[in-house]
Amino acid sequence: MKLMFIGAAHEVTGSCHYLEVGGKHILVDYGMEQGVNVFENVPLPVDEALIDYVFLTHAHVDHSGMLPLLYARGFRGQIYMTDASADLCSIMLRDCAHIQMMESEWRNRKAKRSEHVAKQEPLYTMEDAEGVIKRIVPCHYNREIQVCDGVKIRFTDIGHLLGSSSIEVWLTEDGRTKKIVFSGDIGNKNQPLLRDPSPTAQADYVVMESTYGDRLHTAERIDYVKELAAILKETFDRGGNVVIPSFAVGRTQEMLYFLRQVKVDRLVEGHEDFPVYVDSPMAVEATEIFQENRMECFDEEAMALVREGINPIAFSGLKLAITSEESKEINFNETPKVIISASGMCEAGRIRHHLKHNLWREECTILFVGYQAVGTLGRSIVEGAEEVRLFGEPIRVRAQIRQLAGLSGHADKNGLIEWIEAFEEKPKKVFVVHGEDSVCTSFAECLKIEHGQRAYAPYSGTEFDLLSNQFLYEAEPVPVQKKTKPASGVFARLVAAGQRLMALIQKSDGMANKDMAKFADQINSLCDKWE
Repeated sequence: MKLMFIGAAHEVTGSCHYLEVGGKHILVDYGMEQGVNVFENVPLPVDEALIDYVFLTHAHVDHSGMLPLLYARGFRGQIYMTDASADLCSIMLRDCAHIQMMESEWRNRKAKRSEHVAKQEPLYTMEDAEGVIKRIVPCHYNREIQVCDGVKIRFTDIGHLLGSSSIEVWLTEDGRTKKIVFSGDIGNKNQPLLRDPSPTAQADYVVMESTYGDRLHTAERIDYVKELAAILKETFDRGGNVVIPSFAVGRTQEMLYFLRQVKVDRLVEGHEDFPVYVDSPMAVEATEIFQENRMECFDEEAMALVREGINPIAFSGLKLAITSEESKEINFNETPKVIISASGMCEAGRIRHHLKHNLWREECTILFVGYQAVGTLGRSIVEGAEEVRLFGEPIRVRAQIRQLAGLSGHADKNGLIEWIEAFEEKPKKVFVVHGEDSVCTSFAECLKIEHGQRAYAPYSGTEFDLLSNQFLYEAEPVPVQKKTKPASGVFARLVAAGQRLMALIQKSDGMANKDMAKFADQINSLCDKWE
């Protein structure tokens, strides 16, 4: 019974943990790395085709974004997640595939100028995204699910994103059962729309995030509606636009919640009927999914509006841009407006076009409402860059750069401590992950020294035996030498097919001799055809 740390070890993104129990191979999350990749991640300890199950904490790309690649390399198991996460993943993974394919096409067009640049294939395709979506098993909150002999799970609302969860995992091997809890991303309390995170009572082991393990949100509850209204009035009075880079799922819906209040209370004097554009097809779809899952996921304040027949994330003057033509028209309209567009860290998507049109205008405001990872364009702008490059052109930063301080879907240090301290008995070990290098280390030390927890911050490659409560291997940090992407393309798909075949062969042990002989004959026949 083994736990191994793959991704988000002393890093904020790329979440991935591996479990082995009773011959079963399980991943908890398989996310994409975003921003600067500081340390090398070890590869999966088994071929992708041998992975039996994936348990997903939530739909954000840094937890789910590599699932189509898993499928492309031969995975055909089941992926367990909450109902709302399943709805969100159905659009987010398709969007990821679309971005991969578009970026590959753009690079290949650019590469035509040089005869020495090899053609690039996308990391994965829409076919891979569609394939992995079919492997999803939607689950309700708070219900025990028997995955297979020796593996049982339960999802608990963790308040970070629609459908987000911590996952309780019971593992049984050789008649002994151990319970491990994966926190996922722990939500901030008293946020709009979503419920506060729910605690878990018991665990032998805990794997918990530490994104904000070194900081505290402001003690006073900020009036975001009032602050937002002030920013809108200042900008509109100058004749400018307010451009909001926003994550399509989660933060966009929170901003719509605030903007509805601003509109209803007519707080922007002289501009009461200002238009709001949501320019992201995925954000539009995600907003519909929020509405569909409101009964299970919305908090009491939002539900009070729902019971009155009010949609808490819709209002007059809200305009949805779906097509590229509708997106382009936004910046040709001179009326001061709000433009909400993805991606939230300005790394891709339509937001880059809006920055190109508005970043150089002194009368405009770029309003950041979410975390900006190190190495992203958003982080550069927030930290005071005087010039950035967009679509190969230098763009001067003359717009006002503002942030809504404290607006976060992540629990702060006190919130993280409150969650881990809610366990009735201290776990045998608390593994601290999903934070910047220094934060993982300092938060683990805080839990040990100040709270008596047996905390440890593992690096990628660390292995732990859950039955003996001992480390099998303690990995050292390996700095990234160069930025690379996993091999892709037609040959990689052929290799993945071979890995899947080997996985089937290994699983055939115990099959009837007649069936194994038939299987062997079919393989040999295939080999004869291609030799």
